Amino acid sequence: MAKRTSPTNSELGRQSEPAFLILTSLASGEKHGYALAKDVEAFAGVALGPGTLYGAISRLEERGLIAPVPSDDRRQPYQITASGRTALESAVRNMRALADEGAARLRLRVLALRPDLGPLFGGITQ
Repeated sequence: MAKRTSPTNSELGRQSEPAFLILTSLASGEKHGYALAKDVEAFAGVALGPGTLYGAISRLEERGLIAPVPSDDRRQPYQITASGRTALESAVRNMRALADEGAARLRLRVLALRPDLGPLFGGITQ
């Protein structure tokens, strides 16, 4: 498999990185810090502490991947930008390619051990 890298994806890091988690959360709509932390914990099972959360928000904002939304509330909401959406899409595509490769290799391993399961895996044979 060819190595898959891009400048926007390398900025995000792995799927458990705060930047990736924050962009994923903001992809469904604008949120302030506390709502981001709760959403990330709900969908990823990762608790982002305040230092980690706001450090990542600051870096994402500096890179133009998220932007503050005007608000009269004391809490500052953020939204994903077009660049942020592009970076997230790239990261998701790369992760999907890796996951697909892993799944394909696992199927081959299962079939090597249990050739009788070939029909369950779409008729794949060794």
